[in-house]
Amino acid sequence: MRVLLVTFSFPPAGGVGVLRALSLAKYLPENGIEVEVLTARNAPAVQRDDTLASQVPFSVIVHRCWTLDLPFGVRKAIKRILSETSDATSATVAEGGRVSKPRLLKKIFADMLLPDPQIGWLPLAVPAAARLIRKKQIDLVLITVPPFSSSRMVSFLRRKFPVLPIVLEFRDEWLNTTIDLVSYSNSPRAKQIAARTEKEAVHDATLVVAVTDAAERTIRQRYPQEPSSKFVCVPNGYDSQPSLTMPSMPALDTVTLTFIGTVYRSSDPSSFIEAVHALPEIIKSRLRIRFIGHIESPHYRHALMSLGSIIDLQGVLPQAEALQAIKTTDYLLLISHDPINVAAKVYDYLGGGRPIIAAIHPDGDIRRILEETEAGIWADVRDANSIRQLLAQIIEATATSQCSFRPRADVIARYHRRSITRRYASLLQKLVGGTSQREVTR
Repeated sequence: MRVLLVTFSFPPAGGVGVLRALSLAKYLPENGIEVEVLTARNAPAVQRDDTLASQVPFSVIVHRCWTLDLPFGVRKAIKRILSETSDATSATVAEGGRVSKPRLLKKIFADMLLPDPQIGWLPLAVPAAARLIRKKQIDLVLITVPPFSSSRMVSFLRRKFPVLPIVLEFRDEWLNTTIDLVSYSNSPRAKQIAARTEKEAVHDATLVVAVTDAAERTIRQRYPQEPSSKFVCVPNGYDSQPSLTMPSMPALDTVTLTFIGTVYRSSDPSSFIEAVHALPEIIKSRLRIRFIGHIESPHYRHALMSLGSIIDLQGVLPQAEALQAIKTTDYLLLISHDPINVAAKVYDYLGGGRPIIAAIHPDGDIRRILEETEAGIWADVRDANSIRQLLAQIIEATATSQCSFRPRADVIARYHRRSITRRYASLLQKLVGGTSQREVTR
């Protein structure tokens, strides 16, 4: 069985966005599936990470085609303009002034390149995919998004290959959360195009995969006319070798919290920062906080720097170095406002063998995972006072060596990427079934 994995970003591009596709390319071959990857040659990325590229098996053939996408820095600058003009418009309205210029500027940028700037890959990626399907006798195509514009490939390919099994994988739920929290634009027109794009792609896909139960449920309920069997959840996972027992926590004079990942609207640290400022000075002085990763907005950077000498902003590190940092922290810090999606770093945290301190949405899947694995404790991310109490609790407990975590190793082991990909492979093999290559590629 041969699968074409379509992913906009792939190693040596770094960042969390490549890890799902990498794990599929890495472990599907262990389950009797040949993998060919189609990706963008010049995909913008926060960094290059050759250690990730070294994990791609020699048997996996990677095909790259150019994209007309904007460079990473330019996209971030436009997104910043959208945010700043929105703030400026609000301020001008409050002062009773005219708002035409900021509003016009925002509208121009917000309605460009929809559903996202990576739409410029499709004119080259679609014909490249069609050629590969025919030439390589592909049995199944798996398209992983975001970027959500790639979901348009489902309908393009469906018209060319009516019986080809096509899997559409949503690593993030789009219409209820991502479009408002982190998307390039959430203008009315952007939302309209996003809704139409997703509806068409879901209709034409053979199978729709989400990575959280909440996302799978949300997408399925949005399309009651589609059979419920069309929607499944295959969660993300970790690749490290987890410790079977959490090490006992010695009495410590200082406590180190480490956050790994991007700081953006979904992981807005404002309530956490407020909680830290509210700690009694004698407790706060014993806290050390590390942030490893990209900080999207200067606003977030300035807010974090307001914590003074206890904060250390280390910037973006290669994946291997970021995972190594897990071993040198006392607690892993998790911040999420998202009630549906689960950041990929949650699973790396599970595999890291350190206790997790989480400020999260109480109705989200992250809470379920933490309680299921007993790998950490949480507070409502909307409640700075609850976060403050949680921080005070762990600092005081650590000082007296009374802090003990006993995670459920058997449950955590289910989230290893090798185990998850084995289940994924079984799904794909059932989809292909008796479909012949003559039918697929004609």
